[in-house]
Amino acid sequence: MAKGACLIIGAGDDTGAALARAFAAEGLAVCLVRRPRHAEALEALAEEIRASGGEAHALPADAREEEEMVALVDRIESEIAPLEVAIFNIGANVRFGITDTTARVYRKVWEMAAFAGFLLGREAAARMVPRGRGTILFTGATASARGGAGYSAFAGAKFALRALAQSMARELGPKDIHVAHVVVDGAIDSNFIRENFPDVDARREEDAILNPDAIAANYVMLHKQPRSAWTHELDLRPWKETW
Repeated sequence: MAKGACLIIGAGDDTGAALARAFAAEGLAVCLVRRPRHAEALEALAEEIRASGGEAHALPADAREEEEMVALVDRIESEIAPLEVAIFNIGANVRFGITDTTARVYRKVWEMAAFAGFLLGREAAARMVPRGRGTILFTGATASARGGAGYSAFAGAKFALRALAQSMARELGPKDIHVAHVVVDGAIDSNFIRENFPDVDARREEDAILNPDAIAANYVMLHKQPRSAWTHELDLRPWKETW
């Protein structure tokens, strides 16, 4: 029997998949969410976890849609297990000069990286507060704390997500809900990086690029922290920072 459910919004091929494997290994039923167009990849990840002895459910949904998010969390609570961990892991990293950033791009990035995080946080809190326990984790980025040139949309959304996490932590901490924000400050060993940077193999050999499994281990650590010493914000970066 699963110890509870772990909902991962943004269960992609790299960090998201590593988070799913890590929390399944902790005995939680992992509920994997990506947009419906990624349903096949999502089911493949769920099957991989089940083959390794874990419990996993592929639940395609659009995290920007309020009705879908409410129904998703209701389904997890009624059909799978009580929600113990909720992770928001959507990236939405795009780069456009400010004069090339259309209203549509800015709004879409905000919906993906900020508004969807609000929906997850609200729905998770609504189920966790009555039980007096739970962990809500948000994935941030360098842009959460520093807006770089060409990243106005991304930085705006990630700043908003960080503020949401801070507000939720102050409100929910006294109710025994651990809310944490993880600043992933650097390049992750991901499909995008492997396809666009020729020296990834060399950097991997010297631990100069963020390893998804190592990132996931820190999320598990946050979930298991004693409440007398909770971390709200954790920043992760390789020992060699320059990319």
